[in-house]
Amino acid sequence: MGTRITDIASGRVIEIADTTAPILVATGGKGGRGNDEFKSATNQTPRYAEKGTLGEEKKLLLELRLIADIGLIGLPNAGKSSLLYVLTNATPKIGNYPFTTLEPNIGMMNSHSIADIPGLIEGASKGKGLGVGFLKHIEKTKILVHCIDSSSENVQKAYSTIRNELEQYNTSLLDKPEIILLTKTDLANEKTTKKKIKILQKTGSKVLTSSTYQPETLDLLKQELVKIL
Repeated sequence: MGTRITDIASGRVIEIADTTAPILVATGGKGGRGNDEFKSATNQTPRYAEKGTLGEEKKLLLELRLIADIGLIGLPNAGKSSLLYVLTNATPKIGNYPFTTLEPNIGMMNSHSIADIPGLIEGASKGKGLGVGFLKHIEKTKILVHCIDSSSENVQKAYSTIRNELEQYNTSLLDKPEIILLTKTDLANEKTTKKKIKILQKTGSKVLTSSTYQPETLDLLKQELVKIL
C-alpha cells in the first residue's frame, strides 16, 4: 500500500491503492505450441515444437510513500517525536538536538495512524537537509499537524518556512486540513505564548498548544484530530 511504480522509459505511473486489485505492469509473450499440437495420422510423435515470443521487459522505480492519517511536520527539534510518543504506542528516538529523527516513524492513536516526518528546513524541497526524502510521505496524509516550538523567537517565520517548502514541492499540500500546534508550552511564559497564538491565528488555521507534561492539552488535540477525521 502506498507504493508508486514508475515506468522509467514511458514515465507511466501506477499507485498501489489497495491490496486486491491486480495491476498489469508488463505483458507476457505469446506462448508457443508444443509438439503435441503438430501430431498427425502419419506423425504421432513429432520432434519439433513452436517457440513462444518474449514478454515485455521493463525498468521500474518502486517508491514507497507512507500512508498515515495524520502527519506531524515542523522544523527540526520542534517536539514531533515526543508528541508521537505520548499520542501513540510508537517509540521514536528523542533528543534535544536537530535531526534526531532520521526516518519517518508511525504510531497508532486508536485506529488512526500518525507519521512523524523528520524535520524539514528551508531548501528541503530542493534537496537540502533531510527533508527532501520525506516530503513525499506527507502527500498521503489527511491532516497535517504543524508543530512549532513555543520558545521560537519568530513563530511566523517558523510557520512560513515549512509552508513554503510544501508549496515548492507540491502546492496541493497547502489545501490539506491543518492544525498549528505550539509545543513545549510548559517551558514557555504564558503571556508570551498568548501573543504567539494570536500571531499564528492570523493564518486562519486552528491553533492549539501542547505539553507532554499537561495531559489536558493532549486530550484536546486528540479530540480535534478525531473531529476533523
